[in-house]
Amino acid sequence: MIIISADGHAGADLLDYRPYLESRYHDEFDDWAKTFVNPFQDLAAPEAERNWNSARRQRELEQDGIVAEVLFPNTVPPFFPSGSLTAPHPGPQEYERRWAGIKAHNRWLADFCAEAEGRRAGVAQILLNDVDDAVEEIKRTARAGLKGGILVPGVAPGAPVPPLHDPRYEPIWRTCAELGVPVNHHGGTGAPGLEPNPVALAVFIVEVSWYAHRALWHLILGGVFERHPDLRFVLTEQGSDWIPGVLKTLDYYFSRFTSGDATAEAKFGGMAAGALTMKPSEYFARNCYVGATFMKPSEIPLRYDIGVDRLMWGSDFPHDEGTFPYSREALRRTFHDIPAAERARIVAGTAAEVYGFDLTALESYGVGPAEAELTVPLTALPEGATSPVFNPETIIRAW
Repeated sequence: MIIISADGHAGADLLDYRPYLESRYHDEFDDWAKTFVNPFQDLAAPEAERNWNSARRQRELEQDGIVAEVLFPNTVPPFFPSGSLTAPHPGPQEYERRWAGIKAHNRWLADFCAEAEGRRAGVAQILLNDVDDAVEEIKRTARAGLKGGILVPGVAPGAPVPPLHDPRYEPIWRTCAELGVPVNHHGGTGAPGLEPNPVALAVFIVEVSWYAHRALWHLILGGVFERHPDLRFVLTEQGSDWIPGVLKTLDYYFSRFTSGDATAEAKFGGMAAGALTMKPSEYFARNCYVGATFMKPSEIPLRYDIGVDRLMWGSDFPHDEGTFPYSREALRRTFHDIPAAERARIVAGTAAEVYGFDLTALESYGVGPAEAELTVPLTALPEGATSPVFNPETIIRAW
């Protein structure tokens, strides 16, 4: 079988970003790099080279049965105070350098993807501070061959940029729709900054997915999908079991918003809903996809409520919570008893359509488990596996 991971992570080793920076930033980068302390233990471990060692990465993915992947960022780009997914939006004084660092990552990523042409769809990063800058970078990275599209960061309350439903972002959505560039929104983004105390850390884990989910209703109620019916929007590594309930809630509010003056909700949401011609669930079914990383068995019964053609499996390589080196076991645990056509759609077909992979070309590599292998139920969990897919308990998200 062809297995495409819709959620992988990669990035350069810190000093290897230097050649991808504009030369006028080299001295500043050298000073910054001397004092930078990596906040992530996994990026300081020997295994961190999986992020940038192309040969090792490809070898281990093939051993795990994966032939191609979508690549989100992972390592820290130049001039960032923390990880690229969770770093707050920069203020005006920091923007120039941070933007230079983002573009250096995008340039590096294009070269990294070219080392395994047709097998890596790189996701370019943007910032929201300057929409003209973002649009220019979207066009440039599309020309550079980053078929993964763009990563739109979430906007936490109190951020120095407007929320995602703000009309000033219209040029971003229009450009992506016109160029056929997927818009990705990854889990871990949009949450308020972490406070260094035990309770705040626990609360962050409970709430972080919800903050990422907000992008869905921001774009729906903001009319983005109404104006751009061809735009592809992907929610990645946020689970999928929250989606049916949220869509029902959004449809409920939409019906209340459009009920005239008969409801209190109409007084708040009537004007926004009045610009929409479809229910929220219908926009989701047309425009949205889910990078349902390391799907759990509990998510499979919901696939018809979400849409089989909306779901994409991901391994989350090389993260600890990912399925490596037990991706075959993870696939068996979740997909062993569903129809073959549905399984093929979730583990490869939809990702190929969204991100432009050539399934015929990928088949020629001969990488992946046999169809029959994935029909065998997993009777024993792999010893030492850390991915949530191997959690013996069934957890359904409340949101």
